[in-house]
Amino acid sequence: MADLLPADTHPFVRKIESVSLFALSGPEREALATLPLQVADYAAQQDVVLEHDRPNRCFAVLSGLAATYKTTRDGRRQVLAYHVPGDLPDFQSLNLEVLDFSICAVSALRIGFVGHDALRAMFHAHPRLVDAFWRATLIEGSLSREWMLNNGRRESYPRMAHLFCELMVRLEIVGLASDHSCHLPITQYELGDALGISSVHVNRILKELREGGLITLSGGRLKVHDWAALRKAGEFDPTYLHLRSTDS
Repeated sequence: MADLLPADTHPFVRKIESVSLFALSGPEREALATLPLQVADYAAQQDVVLEHDRPNRCFAVLSGLAATYKTTRDGRRQVLAYHVPGDLPDFQSLNLEVLDFSICAVSALRIGFVGHDALRAMFHAHPRLVDAFWRATLIEGSLSREWMLNNGRRESYPRMAHLFCELMVRLEIVGLASDHSCHLPITQYELGDALGISSVHVNRILKELREGGLITLSGGRLKVHDWAALRKAGEFDPTYLHLRSTDS
């Protein structure tokens, strides 16, 4: 059965308002908020969609953390992006018939599926929303470029610092981080898949960050003790996130 969420908490409204260059009108917010969502729950490590799928719907993250990934033929995995509540990880499936990536739950995950036909009907009725969603898709490309630079040219220590800065800012924007502290249920193995390093190396870098007084990651919670130092270590500039406002 489809669930309807209030406009103030609906992931599509929250996402688009955080990136749109224009203020949404009342009818536009209502159109987003009344999109019918089929809510589903996934356990950690469970796949939501797989490479080569041909979906007729896409989804929004309602709670938890998801990851887009690809694997080599011998099974080695590369995480390409993390998705926080409000993100629309497979929105491109609206116009790409076959997925070239997989998405899994990193933690316990709740998502809301919405049919492609419902989205197309909304865009036909509210053409400005096409521009807003297109901008959100362009920002995903910006994140991909930054991840490529981060993993390709930064050493492991600044690479991890940059990732923690990004996740903190993105979670803060959707109200899930405060005082540079957030719930981050992510394992060292998963961090290794995202950063392209071994779990042993991940452990070593986490120890260096902790002993340097920059962060603590324990019990599924990330606490940044020195935000300025972490930003400097990771060469983090949030411009690539293209958010309308951030205090980070």
